[in-house]
Amino acid sequence: MVARPYGSWTSPITSDLVVAEAIRLEQVALDGATIYWTESQPQKQGRSFVYRAVPGGEPEAVTPDDANAYNVRTRVHEYGGGSFAVQDGTVYFSNFADQRLYRQDVGQSPHPLTPPAAAGALRYADGVIDRQRGRLICVHEDHTRAGQPINTLASVDLSGAQSPQVLVSGNDFYSTPRLSPDGQRLAWLTWNHPDMPWVAAEAWVGEVQADGTVAKARRVAGGPDESVFQPQWSPDGDLYFVSDRGSGWWNLYRERDGAIEPLAPMEAEFGQAQWNFAMSTYAFDSAERIVCCFVQGGVWRLAQLDPRTRRFDPMALPFTSLSQLRAGPGRAVFLAGSPSEATALVELDLDTGTHRVIRRSALLGDEVRPYISVARPIAFPTEGGETAHALYYPPLSPGFTAPAGEKAPVLVKSHGGPTASASSTLSLAVQYWTSRGIGVLDVNYRGSTGYGRPYRLRLARQWGLLDVQDCVHGARHLVETEGADPERLMISGGSAGGYTTLCALTPAREKTFSAGASYYGVSDLAALARDTHKFESRYLDWLIGPYPQEKQTYAERSPINHLDRLSAPVIFFQGAEDRVVPPNQTELMVDGLKNRGIPVGYFLFDGEQHGFRKAENIKRALDAELYFYAALVLRSGLHF
Repeated sequence: MVARPYGSWTSPITSDLVVAEAIRLEQVALDGATIYWTESQPQKQGRSFVYRAVPGGEPEAVTPDDANAYNVRTRVHEYGGGSFAVQDGTVYFSNFADQRLYRQDVGQSPHPLTPPAAAGALRYADGVIDRQRGRLICVHEDHTRAGQPINTLASVDLSGAQSPQVLVSGNDFYSTPRLSPDGQRLAWLTWNHPDMPWVAAEAWVGEVQADGTVAKARRVAGGPDESVFQPQWSPDGDLYFVSDRGSGWWNLYRERDGAIEPLAPMEAEFGQAQWNFAMSTYAFDSAERIVCCFVQGGVWRLAQLDPRTRRFDPMALPFTSLSQLRAGPGRAVFLAGSPSEATALVELDLDTGTHRVIRRSALLGDEVRPYISVARPIAFPTEGGETAHALYYPPLSPGFTAPAGEKAPVLVKSHGGPTASASSTLSLAVQYWTSRGIGVLDVNYRGSTGYGRPYRLRLARQWGLLDVQDCVHGARHLVETEGADPERLMISGGSAGGYTTLCALTPAREKTFSAGASYYGVSDLAALARDTHKFESRYLDWLIGPYPQEKQTYAERSPINHLDRLSAPVIFFQGAEDRVVPPNQTELMVDGLKNRGIPVGYFLFDGEQHGFRKAENIKRALDAELYFYAALVLRSGLHF
């Protein structure tokens, strides 16, 4: 092996490889024996397409890639999800450009079902097909009036002959409309400001009347101290759902004969933070078998559950991350990944336990695999005698080693949300760093999901404090236990993680990080409270405090007000069309750093929103961040 300083190792994992042929697998659905899914393709300007695979067949595109530039993506809640539904081979999808619902029959071109509206002001998501009445029941978001948009549950005629009709209204948010097998009852989730669904959400059921309206609605579960996730009907007509009631863990429950009963009580999470629509962690292959996934200690597993006997059997599979779980007779389909394999669409035979990959998000050649650094879950002490969690990826190369005595630079990653979590699934964007001799610490700070309700809610009124403490203590833990270089600690994050990054770079006490990168991160909390979209418009009430009553706290925790404490270089990346964190947030920070003469970089990408989807922008940002650190922190030179 060649001795070369950390951060200067050559690697086949280039930014070109990170984006080349890489796709983002999104929503999964079953239509009989046929598997459908959406995938976002960076090489096609980040547009999303519906694909399908018939039994034994290869993936084939459903959405045409023509001059209409269809993009299967909804903007409900801005984060979307649940952008299509399928029945008997006919696909119904939201188109990003105009936000209209389209119908695409087999072998035909798509045609619109819903009326046009200026600037995509009428939006649809998370639809379920009501076969008896020839309609789609979905979440409807109306931006045609002044002020905040109106969210409802509505029906859309599948022939396009009638205008959409509102079925359920009155609350701030709705999701997950699901019809009972006989079509006579509708279940859904709902919540109101200032709550987010992972804090407090309710499951309701209403009776579908002869004219298609919904009446006699009743609350089944949920309340101010309970978060409910994924209501779903069993084939024999019982309502199931995930809730964190009582135990503080998102566990699986059902309502039967008016009573609610737990099915597999355990210290594990069967739910997820509902940032997107159409999330699923369990499904029925029959009335006698539930397939479910759960997370413990940051690792996801799959299990089979008999709802009659409540026998719970975990399955031995080579995956640590699972999502978008669907099931049909004798099989399950889901997205899965592991520390050595990127996310893939997988079909599992429930009787034999064998699985096959339908679609991979990235293809790895044999020349790349020796460079893969496997995530290692760690727990470390943090403020107040508490424990925080992270995934550590040590530097790794088959061809290089560091000179004797050199300590490794580490890039600390702060995930977005902040109520979310870091994944252990193989990411070439992480390996880009480790294969060059830069360790990566992906922190699941207090407030992350996957560790129970108390841990998930730990950021209440504490955002910008506990998350920062955990990133700092995680970095220092590596200095003490892994030989990390205390002079070459960097921090990077996107969205809420960008805010954590900026807070960590403006410490009130001793400095920990030598440089950082903010991807569409928050710098001015008050500006965010005044100018963000409806879904998150009251999130800050919970994370910081009500505005403007807590105006002083907002000012104290806003990095823009502490430029005098910032002496480390920062590079910023921003989407010009971002409605979640508008560009002015970033530009205020950039101007302040320039005025102080601190090294700063700024990339504004046209055509990008909250998160980058275009290959050329993903590549440019990754390379620019590396060059920025190389010039100002690593002091090791670059070799490509």
